[in-house]
Amino acid sequence: MHHSYKGDVTPAECWSALESDEPAFLVDVRTSAEWNFVGFPMTPAGRAQPFFAEWQTYPSMAIDGGFGLRVAEAIKAAGGDESSKIFFLCRSGARSMSSAAALTDLGFANCYNVLDGFEGPPDEEGHRGQIAGWKAAGLPWRQK
Repeated sequence: MHHSYKGDVTPAECWSALESDEPAFLVDVRTSAEWNFVGFPMTPAGRAQPFFAEWQTYPSMAIDGGFGLRVAEAIKAAGGDESSKIFFLCRSGARSMSSAAALTDLGFANCYNVLDGFEGPPDEEGHRGQIAGWKAAGLPWRQK
């Protein structure tokens, strides 16, 4: 299946790219409510902090038409460019695919979707964050 972005990576692959010497950026595209109530990812010490940019604006959940340009400007301001690796993270992977494609359309060649997102799919009891995704992989995160 052809996606209009570079590819999909696991949370662990994303972390190791963020740790490497090449400039790499993490963009959390969930809503402000999710960052506040569910928690948010942290990046390796000494690396660029995650960017927080809503793909869909809370509470209307309309897609933000200015998303791509806003993220592009933030990445350039942080020293990145069109060749930088950019990793997109949402709750479970759908919004991050769309946002990776949006940045790819703006000329960024290395946009990746982080598989299973921050929380991953719900487990048998309906709880997220247990079986896949950033939190389940044991990567650093915090609550506001």
